[in-house]
Amino acid sequence: MRPVHALSYGIGLTLHRKPGDTGQTAPPARRRLARMCGRYAASRSTDELVEELEIEADHTAEPARSLLVAPQSPPPGAGDYNMAPRKLARVALLRRPRGPDGPIGDPVRQLRLMTWGLVPSWAKDHKSGARATNARAETVLDKPTFRAAARARRLLVPADGWYEWQASPTARDARGRPRKQPFFVSRSDGDVLTFAGLYEFWKDPSFAPDDPLAWLATFTLLTTAAEPGLDRIHDRQPLVLDRDDWAAWLDPELTDPAHVSALIAAPEHGRFQAWPVDHRVGSSSAQGPELLAPLARDALVGVVDPVTGEVIGG
Repeated sequence: MRPVHALSYGIGLTLHRKPGDTGQTAPPARRRLARMCGRYAASRSTDELVEELEIEADHTAEPARSLLVAPQSPPPGAGDYNMAPRKLARVALLRRPRGPDGPIGDPVRQLRLMTWGLVPSWAKDHKSGARATNARAETVLDKPTFRAAARARRLLVPADGWYEWQASPTARDARGRPRKQPFFVSRSDGDVLTFAGLYEFWKDPSFAPDDPLAWLATFTLLTTAAEPGLDRIHDRQPLVLDRDDWAAWLDPELTDPAHVSALIAAPEHGRFQAWPVDHRVGSSSAQGPELLAPLARDALVGVVDPVTGEVIGG
């Protein structure tokens, strides 16, 4: 088994497990803790993403419909250290350009803005998007909400990493519930992290037929079972694709369910590092690189080290 890499309270550690030996002090998370993945950081500039993702057409400056009541902050297309559902996020996809009479030419790798929370094309309204920010990889080809998009409308969501909340096995909050500690998880090699996602277009019947903003473009993130080490933070994790898988994942002509299953069946272990961060990230208005700063060990209360299983701070 590959090792799990993690940053534990600012110190680089590597966990090696023998077959059948978990080496745990505290058990991994086994129950559904919360929405997953519900926050991520994407601070890179659009120019950086265009280069790193080998984008051929940048459409992020084009108008895109938003479901937010208040103006998005930071504005759509800018770096965001606290990306939350319903925000417009930058995504990469492969799609043929559209002319006046429909699609033209060959598919082009594009960077676009889409709303986080997938709304199927057949939905009566956009409210279903609030419940479809994640899609389980194990059932994505079976669920009516996702199966059509899984075959032909796949995308990449670039990020620095994601936030996840660990429920303490020992500490309780003021309401007597398990205290939750946010962690930040990123690639240990420092490369751009790309979530596997799906997208859909939904046309709002309340808009004029020729209004371009009648179309709402939305996406969801795929999740899978958490790998050893990360399972001490949460029982699920986003499905992260490596560069070698980008082209196949984005190709809209590869529609065979067996092909899709092969891409999502066995994600590689040992690519990530994780550390606890400040609770301020729980507020969707919180922003800035300081959200990614590791907490000092003496600031932790009932937190399980994802590498050793040790409970820190009681």
